[in-house]
Formats: sequence, C-alpha cells, structure tokens
Amino acid sequence: MRLVRPAGRRPASMAFAAVAAAALVAASVAGGAQAAPPASTATALYLVQTVSEPVANYAGGVSGYAATRPAAGERVDAHSAASKKWRDRLRGEHDAALRGARVDTAKKSYDYGVTFNGFSARLTAAEVARLRADSGVLRVWKSEQLTADTITTRDFLGLTGSGGVWSKQFGGDSHAGEGVIVGIIDSGIWAENPSFAALPSPRPDQRVINKKWKGVCDAGVEQPIACNNKLIGARYFHDDANVNDAEFLSPRDYNGHGSHTASTSAGNSGVTASINGGVVGTVSGVAPAARIAAYKVLWHNPVAGNSSGGTADIVAAIDAAVADGVDVINYSISGSSQYVVDPAEIAFLNAAAAGVFVSASAGNSGDTIGVSSVAHNSPWLTTVAASTHDRGNTKTVTLGNGATYTGVGVGVAAGPATLIDSTNAGLAGADQNLVNLCYLGTLDPAKVTGKIVLCDRGGNARVEKSAAVAQAGGIGMIQANTSAAQSLNADFHSVPSIHLDAASGAAVTAYVASDANPTASISAVSTDPVRAPAMAGFSSYGPALAGNGDLLKPDITGPGVDVIAAVSPAASGGNHFNSLSGTSMSAPHIAGVAALIKSKNPKWSPMWIKSAMMTTATTKDNTGAPIQWSQGDATPLNYGSGHVVPGSAFDPGLVYDSTPEQWLQYACGIGQLQLITEPEFCASVGSIDPSDLNYPSIAVGDVPGAQTVTRRVTNISKNSSVYTAQVKAPAGFTVKVEPKTLTVPPGKSKTFKVTITRTTAAAGTWAFGSLTWSDLRNHKVTSPIAVRYSALAAPVEATGTGTSGSTTLSLRTGYAGTLTTAVGGLTAASVSNLAFAGPNPTFTPMESDSVKKVTVTVPAGTAVARFSTFDADVPMGTDVDVFVYPAGNTSSQVASSTGGTAQESVTLTEGSYDVYVHLFAASGAVTMPGNAWVVPNTAAGNLTATPATQTAAVNGPATVTATWTGLTAGVRYLGVLAYGNGSSPVGQTVLSVNG
Repeated sequence: MRLVRPAGRRPASMAFAAVAAAALVAASVAGGAQAAPPASTATALYLVQTVSEPVANYAGGVSGYAATRPAAGERVDAHSAASKKWRDRLRGEHDAALRGARVDTAKKSYDYGVTFNGFSARLTAAEVARLRADSGVLRVWKSEQLTADTITTRDFLGLTGSGGVWSKQFGGDSHAGEGVIVGIIDSGIWAENPSFAALPSPRPDQRVINKKWKGVCDAGVEQPIACNNKLIGARYFHDDANVNDAEFLSPRDYNGHGSHTASTSAGNSGVTASINGGVVGTVSGVAPAARIAAYKVLWHNPVAGNSSGGTADIVAAIDAAVADGVDVINYSISGSSQYVVDPAEIAFLNAAAAGVFVSASAGNSGDTIGVSSVAHNSPWLTTVAASTHDRGNTKTVTLGNGATYTGVGVGVAAGPATLIDSTNAGLAGADQNLVNLCYLGTLDPAKVTGKIVLCDRGGNARVEKSAAVAQAGGIGMIQANTSAAQSLNADFHSVPSIHLDAASGAAVTAYVASDANPTASISAVSTDPVRAPAMAGFSSYGPALAGNGDLLKPDITGPGVDVIAAVSPAASGGNHFNSLSGTSMSAPHIAGVAALIKSKNPKWSPMWIKSAMMTTATTKDNTGAPIQWSQGDATPLNYGSGHVVPGSAFDPGLVYDSTPEQWLQYACGIGQLQLITEPEFCASVGSIDPSDLNYPSIAVGDVPGAQTVTRRVTNISKNSSVYTAQVKAPAGFTVKVEPKTLTVPPGKSKTFKVTITRTTAAAGTWAFGSLTWSDLRNHKVTSPIAVRYSALAAPVEATGTGTSGSTTLSLRTGYAGTLTTAVGGLTAASVSNLAFAGPNPTFTPMESDSVKKVTVTVPAGTAVARFSTFDADVPMGTDVDVFVYPAGNTSSQVASSTGGTAQESVTLTEGSYDVYVHLFAASGAVTMPGNAWVVPNTAAGNLTATPATQTAAVNGPATVTATWTGLTAGVRYLGVLAYGNGSSPVGQTVLSVNG
C-alpha cells in the first residue's frame, strides 16, 4: 500500500507529515494484504493525515498562498493573514477527504494545521478503508493511549545567590524568565496553588507577552479555573479520554502530575510548602518570572493509578500550544523507544521547526527494561534523564543485633520496637502476594499494632505501603528494594520510614527470619547535604534503539528524584505540595532552564539552546568524582552530555545547529522513512549516515575498524575566537580531529572531521571519551564520544517476500582476514489463534477476555527466537500490546512491545517465557494469530547465503546475497545469517520472509 505518493522532488517539509506513520510499523514490515474491514457500525477515534504541509513548515509554492514557515531564529505566527488563509485551505482539504469517503464533516473531533496537517474523527472500519484509498490521505491510524512517565534543586542548579543565574543574568528572581511562555502538556493545573499566583503588576514584559500570546483561558465545565498574569492560558482535550467521575471536565488537575511539572519549570519563587501538615521549606520554579499555559491531555485512571491520554488529544494540544505562542513545551509523557517518529513526535518536529523548544522525559524503565529503554529518540527533542540532588535525606535503621544500615527518608525517628516481616503480617484470607507488598487492607492489626513493618518494594505505590502499615496500627516501616537497579526515594510517608537498597534489605530480611524477637530503631533524618548527582535507578538509558546507537540519547540529565513541587489536593490527601520522582520531574527542570536562556537570548533557536546546555554540562558530581549509577561510574548512555549547569549555558561560545531538512535526512539514514514511503522518496530528499547529523554529541554504534564523522560549529558570541581541540579518546580507540584549531568569527561556522579508529577495543563493548573545543575566553565546548567497535557493520534486520526470492545485503568489515556467512532456518511460524472476547485498556498479566497467554521455550544454542503479531491479520483499528514474563512468574517483566497498532514484536533469549497478548482496542471480538519462531543455528534447506566465504579488510565493503526457495505461500518464516571470521562469530542479520 502506498502511504506517500511523491511526484518528482517533493519539498523536504512535505515529508515531515509522512514520517509519523513510521511509528506504527513493526520490526518486520512483511505482512501481506490488509484484511477486509468488518461490516460494523462500531466507531473508534482515528487520526487522518493529509498531504500538504502544516503552517509551521509551509515554505510556499502554491499559487496564491504565501509561505508561512518562519525564518531561522523566528517564531511561527499561526494567526497571520497568510497562516489563516493556508489553514482555511487545509480545512478544505480535510473536508474534501471526508466527503470523498462519504463521511459527514461534522464527525471531525479536531482539525489540525499548525504542527500537523490532518484531523481526527470517530470512524467505522469501512470509513477508515475509504479514507485510506484517498490519494490526498497519507495515513490513517487509531489514536493511541500514552501515560505520564524541588526544595533545594534551585540551589543545586546554581540559580540562587549573588553569583547565581537569577542574579547574574536577570538581576534577581523577579525577572528570571520574563518574556517567555512555557506550555505544559500534561494532566492540567491546580490554579489556586500559590506557585501559580498572580505576578506583581504592571509586568515589565507585558508588551512582549501581548505580542506573542494568542491563546485562551478555557475555564472548563466542572470545577472551572481562573487564569491570571502568571497562568495566562489553559485548555483541555478529551475527545479520546475516558473521563471518570472523580475527574474534572476542565483544565483543573486531578492527578497532580501537571501541577508538579508546571511549578517545577516556571512556578513562582519562594513559595512556602507544607506536606502532611508540616512546613518543609520554600519552593521555586526554575524560571519564576515566566508565564505558564496549561494543556490538559492526561486524565486520571483510578484503576491503574496513573493518568493517560490519547494521541488525538495530544497532537491537538501541541498544535494549539504552538499556535497560542508558547516558547517552550514540557512533555513528561511516555513515548516510543524504537522509532524517532509517531504522531506526537512529528508534531514536535514541526514545533521545533517553528521555534519552540521541547523538553521530553527519557522514561522510567531503567530498573525494569534497562538497556536501550530510553524513549523520545528524535533529534529535534531534548531528551532528559533523571538524577538526584543534594538535599539531605539520610536515615539509618539499627537492628536488635546491633547491625546498622543506611538508607533515605524524611521526618522523625521510630522505635525501638518489634520488627515484623510483612510476609507474616497478613489478614486471614488475604492474597499473600498483596500481603508481601503491603497493600492497603491486607495487614492484620493484631499482628502489626505498635510494630515496625518490613515491606518489599514493588506492585503498589511506595507511599501506599506506609499507609497500609498505619492502617493496621504500625508505628514505622522499612521499605526494601528487590533489585540493585532500583532507586532510593525519600518519600513523605504515613509513618516514620526508611528506604533501603536491595543488599541492606536482604540483610534485614535475613535478620527477621533468624531472630525469635527481632527489633529495630529508625533514626530521624539527617539534613546534611549529600553527594550528588547520581543517576536514578528508574531513569531509562541507551543506547537508543532508533539508529542502532548512532545518536546518543538521552541528551542530558537533571534533578528528578524526590522533587518537591505543587500537586493537586484532590489526589494527594489534601496536600498542595508533595515529593515526586521520575524523568517527568527532570524534564521540567530542563524546560525551565531553556526558558531562562530564551528570556536572555530571544533569537536563539531550539537547537542552539539545546547545544548550549549539552556542551556545558558536567559529568562530575559535587565531590568532583564521576557521576554514579547502580553499577559504578555512570556513562553517556545514562546521562548523555552530563548534568545541566545552567550558569554556563548562557555563554557556550560555539553551538551545533541542525535543520528540519537534516532531521529528515537522518530519518532516511536510519531506515524509518523507507517503511512508509516509496523507494525514490529518500533518494529525492537525501540521506545521511546517522552519526553525521550535526549533533552536540558524537556516537557510532558500529565502528567497523574506523569511521570519520563530520561536525559544524557556529560562533554565537560577539567575538572572534581561536578554538583548539582537546580529545579524551575512548579506551581501545584513537581519535583524530582535523583541523585541530578553528578560527571562528562571530556569526560564522566552521566544519571539522573526527576520525575514530579501533586499536584494542573488544567487539560489542561501548567505550567513552570526549572532544572539547577551548579558546582563551574561557569557553569549553564539550561533546561526549560514545563508540562501539563492531567487527562487522551489518543490517540488524532484512525482509523478503515470495515462495522463492533473494535479497542482497551491504556490509562493512572491521578487521583483516576472512568473512564467513552461514544460515539458520528458515523456520515457519508456530501460530496460536488467540480468541479475544473484546478489548480492555487496562492490562493485568493473567488470561481474561482481553488477555491471552502463549508460552515460548527457547533452548540453548538457538540462533534467534521471536514472537510477533501483525496488522494484516486483524481488522483495521485493532491495537494489541505484548508483554513477556519468565514462565510462571508475573513479578518481573522482561520485555514488551506496546505500539499503537496490532503490529508488535519481541525477541527472546534462552529461557522459558509467558508471552501475554493484550487486546487494547478493537471494534469487538477478535481472533489474533500469535506467531512464534525458535530458529536453530542450522540450515533448514530452504535458505542459502553466498558467498559463504570472502576476504575481509579493515573498514572494507562486503556483500552477501540471501536466497530462499520452496516456501509455502502465506506462511511467515524467520531465519538468521550468521557471520564469522573463520574462528568466532562477528554478527548476524535476522531475515523475515513472507512466503
């Protein structure tokens, strides 16, 4: 099916709309013809993307319509006469598509046109099929549900004091961030919180704000809010939301997440905060004089205990925020770890092109999924990891045997008192799994009253565990991690508590089990500053799956652990402030810093601001030692360029700039545009090696012996300077920079090349270094270098179709000698027909009407094992997710695939697994084939690779042709091309063939 219909050389901006569909294509795009839609009147909310450029990227070319794309360094004016005229044309395009598909135009939910060209509507499967056949429609896909992923942080970031950013750059906190509007796309806002109280009037920046602000304050229907000169705008989006009875049909925040992120980025300065009745200090946003506009897209889910929102609503909010005139957007919402594009990401591409800086959370899967869990891998976003800050929170617990263990917590002491393990404290008849985790209503007061309770982390919220202890009459809690990767959090609990790491927790558990009368005492908190930053255990990290590690993500880290800020009293026990942790908390710190930089430098582009923060970040903690994580010294895969240093970012000297056209070429270079466009499309717009994107960091995920990357720097200072290169080469590599010196006049750019050559580095292991350009004006422009030697640079995946055929693969060798190629498979899929009675948006790992289980065993020596589902097997609009657990154990998830369609895939290693397939969305009952492959490392006789042996050279080219025969039509096959050097393996390509 043709999703994009290029005619000659299409303007690069046209392709921006096309990119979005890539997020909906799974790892294997072989899938056969789309099943015919059922004759059903059931509807679902869909996004429909049409062919023209949105306002933010329309560069002209249509007779009678002037260009609306802003010049470099300028903001888009979505309310100009030209923009309004173009929007009218786009609306006509949308209505024509609906009429052509015999759909009433009144069915539109949203009409997009600023950062995304298209509309959303509730459609039947038949209407969707007719729209997809329209030549003016690029893509139709179902709206996907996404979820939400400071007392001393202002001091820790160097904002306060006579030498701090607020004083040095703005003359005080009262002016820090003036002239800037921060848009918060989140769960709404609690407008009455003093963090959002009106600023003193008259405002010195009011003329600047009046010129750019075109938004509204939509008070809402239920519990309406009022705006002021601090909270200048508010909207809410709920066409794809299940608004429960507890929620507010208005911008008012129920969950508290949005209020927290808003106040962290741009809340008022010096606001007194109280939690559980006690004053904990004063809080301040990073940019306290900036204005705030709140866009509610996340709605509280009482079952899941989080907030979530639909793609259709999120894209509408991005479109509105850019049109309203925001300068910065904070987006603390989940995203894809596999693709650089989805509907939200592509809207953000156009937002960045229109001059809006976007800060996005990296994700909270570092302690579960771990490696390559980082989300939001688009180069036009700033992706933010989470780390600790230096607020003192140390506590100790002393056991009856005299042993003392150190952890974190807040508040007063408890004990000495009897210590009981929660596993022995349950009510009769209570679910033992819930008892073990201290769920509310599961602990027996007869066993707990007057005691300190030991609870394992996991399952329910950390603070719910102490609430369960208090409910049962306990006087204290010891919370123990169950994994070394988990973070420590000083939460505000219902009883005095301490949070211990896994090793200490195991020791306490062993003591309780071995002592007939165990006791414990929990100390009061020590508020002495602590060593920081350290990476949070939950913070998702790289290498990024998108691009196979050739773009370093996350970009930067900031405070994201135990951040105190505004919340909603509706869901916080009446508290207006609370301590929260997550990359959701670190992203608004970076958004706030971006607002400060934009306030001082209104003409700086989002990429300049991003580069300024990245190249001035630090990799050291407050003791001068390397930043730590659970496995020792953290690396750029954890923190990108390092921890933000706001004071240095105002004068970076040089910046690394990139353009929307280059972002598009990058997307072609990593093979994602090709998934949704015709072959000539990327040939027309161009393609670059992903490592050559002009980015502030340098990453090469597969160095085949040697590789040269190109960068270009621009002097944004007022003076000409001579910069000299200083290199810290990654272990096992040499790094050569040419030229070694750059003389860069103000406003001018210079290009240089970096050649990275492997010497002794082991294959498959990442190594890290840095390149710093220094001048005599105290500028130090530092880029991290992250590289991985690959004895062979080969495609990770390849595809084919037909009962017989072939495909030729281009490779590059990283050694001198021999390259061998052997095959495993092809193996036909083992198909399980999974009959679902209907969808359910909530997943629980147990079989039900909406969840089915397939057990897959992967023996030792298997070449590759995989489980996949395909769009082609089910009616359009079906959305499934796949979750993998060890067989018989649902306590630890080991893999997942949760895209916005029915096309999902997980790759499995040796072991036995329960694969749960969850029907997230469908028009009714669905039977979904689940495809499992366990491919041995031996040939099945239906696949060959030629040549079997060839000469290899360092950084030398090679080709291998895979040929298959004798396959059964309609059957999906999986195989492996295994490469070796004559004595050991050097890599492999997984081959998917649709017979």
